[in-house]
Amino acid sequence: MNHWHTSWLARHLEVVESSDPTLVGRRGVVLDESRNTIMIQESDKVTTLAKDVIRFTIDGSEPVVGSMVCQRPEDRVQRKYRRN
Repeated sequence: MNHWHTSWLARHLEVVESSDPTLVGRRGVVLDESRNTIMIQESDKVTTLAKDVIRFTIDGSEPVVGSMVCQRPEDRVQRKYRRN
């Protein structure tokens, strides 16, 4: 299922790749999303991740390249993406 056109709030996110190695493996529930960031609730803290440096999965879906979804969430839901 393609999660690019749905809301990510209250979904489980896991970082699978990043230019910052300390972010790989981070996982939590999405609390908020802005144009350039995603805020997740990890077990005991809230973490803000920059979209342009991560590749992540939503509920175990195929990986989403963060730099391709750097727009407002309401614009991302309406946008048409090219298939690879």
